[in-house]
Amino acid sequence: MCGICGELHFKGTRPDLASIRRMLDRLERRGPDHEGSYSDGPLAFGHRRLSILDLSERSNQPMVDPELGLAVVFNGTLYNFRELRAELAGRYRFFSTGDTEVILKAYHAWGEDCVKRFHGMFAFAVWDLREQRLFLGRDRMGIKPLYYSLTDQRLRFASNIQALLAAGDVDTGFDPVALHHHFTLHAVVPAPRTLFKGVRKLRPGHTLTLEHDGRVREQRYWALEAVRPDTPLSPEEWTQAIHDSLRQAVKKRLEVADVPVGVLLSGGLDSSLLVALLAESGVRNLQTFTVGFEDQPEEKGSEFEFSDPVAERYATVHHRFHVPNDQVLQRLPEAVDQMAEPMVGQDAVAFYLLSEQVSQHVKVVQSGQGADEVFAGYFWYPRMVAETEGSRVERFARHYFDRDHDEFLQMLAPELVSEDHTRALIEAALNEPGADTLLDAVLRLDVTTLVVDDPVKRVDNMTMAWGLEARVPFLDHELVELAARMPPELKLAEGGKGVLKHISRGLLPDSVIDRPKGYFPLPALKYVRGPFLDFMRDILDSQACRERGLYQRDYVQRLLAEPEKHLTRIQGSKLWHLALLEFWLQRQGVS
Repeated sequence: MCGICGELHFKGTRPDLASIRRMLDRLERRGPDHEGSYSDGPLAFGHRRLSILDLSERSNQPMVDPELGLAVVFNGTLYNFRELRAELAGRYRFFSTGDTEVILKAYHAWGEDCVKRFHGMFAFAVWDLREQRLFLGRDRMGIKPLYYSLTDQRLRFASNIQALLAAGDVDTGFDPVALHHHFTLHAVVPAPRTLFKGVRKLRPGHTLTLEHDGRVREQRYWALEAVRPDTPLSPEEWTQAIHDSLRQAVKKRLEVADVPVGVLLSGGLDSSLLVALLAESGVRNLQTFTVGFEDQPEEKGSEFEFSDPVAERYATVHHRFHVPNDQVLQRLPEAVDQMAEPMVGQDAVAFYLLSEQVSQHVKVVQSGQGADEVFAGYFWYPRMVAETEGSRVERFARHYFDRDHDEFLQMLAPELVSEDHTRALIEAALNEPGADTLLDAVLRLDVTTLVVDDPVKRVDNMTMAWGLEARVPFLDHELVELAARMPPELKLAEGGKGVLKHISRGLLPDSVIDRPKGYFPLPALKYVRGPFLDFMRDILDSQACRERGLYQRDYVQRLLAEPEKHLTRIQGSKLWHLALLEFWLQRQGVS
């Protein structure tokens, strides 16, 4: 687990090593254990390491294999690296015991198809010294980030946007299409776009090949099919298959580490089930971590009443952290600084503050992100299915879009608004072949696109800010492939995640299984009042915001006048959406 960066020049010029230095400085928190750099002709690599596997210096990066003529920088973990290593051992001599070197050998053995054999979360770049070719790959679920800036002169890439901005020479003009996505899909901007015209991100399940003369080729190596199997399974057989697959996913993410692994225990079904499955695997003295915040009259700020019984049942070494509201507001700028892209999810600061505490005890945690998207746990799924009128995109939009296009026209500066870009994107995705029903298509869209740039990115950014690796078993690609073929009614049963609830019976208290769906609670950023309202007003009334001219002032004043009345369809604060983006831009030094 690391931060990676690099620079490749196309037309005879050499990389700017000072830019690599600036990028490395912005990646330090992602990898506090070691820093390294490497250059070869038009190519330069930088790397910050968080040591999880093979803690020795033999696995430091950038890693170079002189015999093969290859160099690599790698962020992530290959859960099947031992199996791949055994397969490659007859052809190659290994000098380390971790997973990084396996990428070098696998690329030499299988070329660009090597990614199809990798099981894990990864973003990497391999440089072929002899062919002067750069090959970048990103995992199927987009768990590990990979941003890049491409011109006719050079490519730069890094694990976050901040590093690219620090390197300089980036077009930070707004991408109007990305802005439309951002304000319609609660801050999700699907790859390859970002809010900036000059920054893109590699799509999940894709690779990018760059030749020394500037030729660029992107390839898709994985796609998710959401169709029923040829041989039908009974509900009991589906439940057993999911149980077995999830158990294996949890076990792999426990065993592939040379350091202890804990669990972020929220008190919900998903993380509680991870604890139970780890206990099934024979884990003892598991460390679990829960955070709670101050209550609001409308909503509780902690889930200790649900997490405590799970910790007690499985005798975990349990850590509880309570964060008062004044600390949330005080620490909010720090969390925003660590966002590779602006994130409006109210639990971003929660994960940031929790990760700070967890990192003092372990280096690796398992987390429950992805379960709701894979197994239909959110309230809007049955509402979409229950709709009988309209196209797929219309049924989706009624229950998911933060704003309709008409409201978007009232909100943003006219020069940044044109057509309804998000509706067109979602319509195309929902109508792609390979999904039997509306819910199949929606869940496929969620797990391949939307989850990548909302909860998954949020967890990666906030944990890695403290040198903490988060692993997400519910997004194991083999489990996702299996679940995608399951009949939708088995997911929607029992109010959502029916198959997971069935697996959990007898493993977890019924109070945890049957409770209403919970969300990582941070009520102060949902019910905007008091100091939090003052904070947002100051941002939106600031000179920087007014001079930027992104928002129409009438719309801003309407939200400020009645902030708690302007909520999205999934109960997010519209005022917070505006304030967060402006605050993020200011914190990144973007004028």
